[in-house]
Amino acid sequence: MGRRSRKRGEALAAREPAPAGPPARRAAAAGARPRAPWHPFPLVESSVLIGLDTALREHFGGHRSHALLLAALPAVLAAGVLFFIRAPWVAVTGCALAVLAAAFTALRRAFRGTI
Repeated sequence: MGRRSRKRGEALAAREPAPAGPPARRAAAAGARPRAPWHPFPLVESSVLIGLDTALREHFGGHRSHALLLAALPAVLAAGVLFFIRAPWVAVTGCALAVLAAAFTALRRAFRGTI
């Protein structure tokens, strides 16, 4: 037949030996992503908080309304607290929506008061 008569999986298995070493090295060789140089530091979360600081200053400075974005923070915090005390999902969702609505209304009024 020719070179293409073998199955591709068999050809790859015959060519590439399994990587040796500890499991972390095997996982890295298998295509897992390496850790970032800043690994223990929460860089992405810090960037989000810096962006939230900018949104707060723009909102209360009267430049641009970020009411929904800012209202999401207390809603997520309330949902997180209820989740960790093992409240029912209906209560977590309902409380998060109520906090979101109340915070959005208050933040929208605060923004309109600055204009």
